[in-house]
Amino acid sequence: MKGETFDPKGVIRESYLIEGIEAAECRSIFLDWALSLPDGLEAREVLPKVIAKYGEHHPEHPMTQVLQAGLVQMQAPRRRGGWRSRPRN
Repeated sequence: MKGETFDPKGVIRESYLIEGIEAAECRSIFLDWALSLPDGLEAREVLPKVIAKYGEHHPEHPMTQVLQAGLVQMQAPRRRGGWRSRPRN
């Protein structure tokens, strides 16, 4: 529902209503969703609730796949740069 804490703008719910939506569009919606979360609420904490609410009823939907991929990637963050990640002699 629009206005819920974990989907404040209702974009995740709406994505499941769009016929023929593709993964690239779902990734864009996912980014919009992640950026619109209220302060103090992290996506990795909320994703299991979002998947339980929407994804369980639509396991083959591209948004479900994007949400699940986001959950896996957020659980195992990697360092992406800086002097510590560079090879040393």
